[in-house]
Amino acid sequence: MSEPATLVTMELMGKEYRVPSGLTILAAIEYAGYKLVRGVGCRGGFCGACPTLYRREGSHRIFTALACQTLVEDGMCLVQMPFVPVPTKPYDLHSITPQPTTLLRFFPEIAGCVACNTCTRACPQGLPVMDYIQAALRGDIERVAMLSFDCIACGICSSRCPADIKHYAVGLLARRIYGKYLVPSSENLALRVSAIESGRYDAELRELMELPLAELRARYEQRSFEAVADQNGDYSATRRYNSPMDPVDYQDELEGV
Repeated sequence: MSEPATLVTMELMGKEYRVPSGLTILAAIEYAGYKLVRGVGCRGGFCGACPTLYRREGSHRIFTALACQTLVEDGMCLVQMPFVPVPTKPYDLHSITPQPTTLLRFFPEIAGCVACNTCTRACPQGLPVMDYIQAALRGDIERVAMLSFDCIACGICSSRCPADIKHYAVGLLARRIYGKYLVPSSENLALRVSAIESGRYDAELRELMELPLAELRARYEQRSFEAVADQNGDYSATRRYNSPMDPVDYQDELEGV
């Protein structure tokens, strides 16, 4: 029989809860009895829906994180962030002409950047956020697109910015412009889109949609990808995470608790 999990104390909305150590913040909140209907999405660190502010015991600092990617700590004081609105000028991507002033025209607030680097320090993805805002000011759309490529639009950077810049919206427009106007057309992509539109994969998709959940899960766990440059041979999700369980399934965290 397995030993019981060690319990830690966290504070949520002014109330203390005892939860098992080793849980993510999201799983700990649910263990405490809360049903999450907002501020939760993919649970895998990709959708940016669960930005969190917290303090550690004995520290005056406010820390930022994604609740699905951060383990709960003893003495942690938590608050889930509200939605960060994105007031932007409407634009039609098909009518935009890429110019050095394009990003500044749609996001004039980037001129107020004081280069404090708070956005970069707050980013849970570790992106050089300030650097791509400075690149936007210089009109370097390609650099903005490259530096912001892994942005998940969680809004933590904007919540900490003294100039109220919506960094992730700037990066999104840059990537859209870069993808539509600056990247050379891909012949292989055009062929794949044409195959999808022609219905070539309809039968396979229908087969997947009709599979029992257990079989679909098994196929997902054993899926393989093309080999990448720094690896020899294909790899599977199961082997990479060294677990027979779906690495993004939060229910796995609670098993045995």
